[in-house]
Amino acid sequence: MIIKLLTLFLIEIFINPEQRDRYMTLRVVELFAGVGGFRLGLEGPPGSSREGNFKVVWSNQWEPSTKKQHAAEIYVERWNLQNSQDDSLLFHADGETFINDDISKIDTKDIPDHDLLVGGFPCQDYSVARAAATGLEGKKGVLWWEILRILTDKKPRYVMLENVDRLLKSPTSQRGRDFAVMLASLDELDYVVEWRVINAADYGMPQRRRRVFILAYAPGTPQHEVLSSKSDILGWIEKEGAHAQAFPIHPLGVLIPMPKMLKNHKDDDLADVSDEFNVGANPKSKSPFMESGVMIDGQYYTYKSKPNFEGELTTLSEVLITPRKVPIEYCIEPDSVLKEKGWNYLKGAKEEPRKGTDDFTYLYKEGPMIFPDALNRPSRTIITGEGGSSASRFKHVVKFKPTKKMKEEFDLDSDEVQHIRKEVGLKKSEWIRRLTPIELERLNMFPDNHTEGTTDGKRAFFMGNALVVGIVQKLAEVLAER
Repeated sequence: MIIKLLTLFLIEIFINPEQRDRYMTLRVVELFAGVGGFRLGLEGPPGSSREGNFKVVWSNQWEPSTKKQHAAEIYVERWNLQNSQDDSLLFHADGETFINDDISKIDTKDIPDHDLLVGGFPCQDYSVARAAATGLEGKKGVLWWEILRILTDKKPRYVMLENVDRLLKSPTSQRGRDFAVMLASLDELDYVVEWRVINAADYGMPQRRRRVFILAYAPGTPQHEVLSSKSDILGWIEKEGAHAQAFPIHPLGVLIPMPKMLKNHKDDDLADVSDEFNVGANPKSKSPFMESGVMIDGQYYTYKSKPNFEGELTTLSEVLITPRKVPIEYCIEPDSVLKEKGWNYLKGAKEEPRKGTDDFTYLYKEGPMIFPDALNRPSRTIITGEGGSSASRFKHVVKFKPTKKMKEEFDLDSDEVQHIRKEVGLKKSEWIRRLTPIELERLNMFPDNHTEGTTDGKRAFFMGNALVVGIVQKLAEVLAER
């Protein structure tokens, strides 16, 4: 299969010379860009050796819930984009445009032709309805339909999307329906698709972060030609596909025997998929979409994959900065550890009565979390609420050796603190602190201080929303080779 793929590639670029530049440098449109995670993975930081394989020519970032566009400001500054004099929402650089406006207001004719569309987008309800004589409409406010609008008009050769792995099993009432609607949408545009749920930590990266990555190939690409033949679907999932090349798995040699159809007939529309997919399934049942799979001509084949990684794991301890570089405000105050509703309580196991609606009383149960966080393994997932000094169950807390200044500021040598140390399991020389913005950036494999220029809370929020750059980088390397 690799030989066939390479042959198709060579034929296209040498028999059709005008396509050569497009293969050497893929023109990229980055949607919902945030602070530029996809761009870092594709191009690398400015001045990196990976520059040349991919070039972002147009990008968009808009945060509808806030007046001040912090993420856009960081993106503009990091890539030295200049504000257009005639439009405060437009920024330019050599051969690229960045626009800080609602994507739904942007006409596709204003988006340049491109080879690769990338983006991470919210996991929402992707239901579809019939809109009388106007045809189909997607649920308002769902950004997937903006992606589809651009794909329909611009037809890029490649698509790379990222979402939470929950997408594969949403909604509860119709497990997998939302993903099925997406696949059917791409099928209507004649794309073939491969997907993989990837936990970054399984491949040596510093954070346990599970996300689904979706790759779609348009007609005319070598990948589309090979997959459309359906000659070796299992081989593609296990060895030959971009996901398999970038993130090896243990071959199981078993694929679902009969391919599943997204639609009963080619003429059926997306509303049928929305209405009928997995109707009546037990809410407690699993989604029909497993961790790996492909979609070809409306048929999907899926596979329960197991990572195959033989390298070294990156632990939380390896991303930590030295104590002298930790701002003193990140050291946790002793009186907040054992107090009622403090750190120790929130991190611990709970079994307590609580009141619901209409004075309904129920027994709430919750297992314990490691406190402090384990330093000898990859980190837990970063969440958007990581910032701020208040106690939280989900914020990271690490043990460290405090500086002399911290010891004096918080009286860490007192008998009271020694008691707290025993309760928490710390040595006499250790104390606990929150993670700094730089450490959160490192967990997502961003350059140090990439998000500098806004509040620490916002920086934490950006990393809670961001992807792990290393995953995009590995996928980019495979695409660049092909």
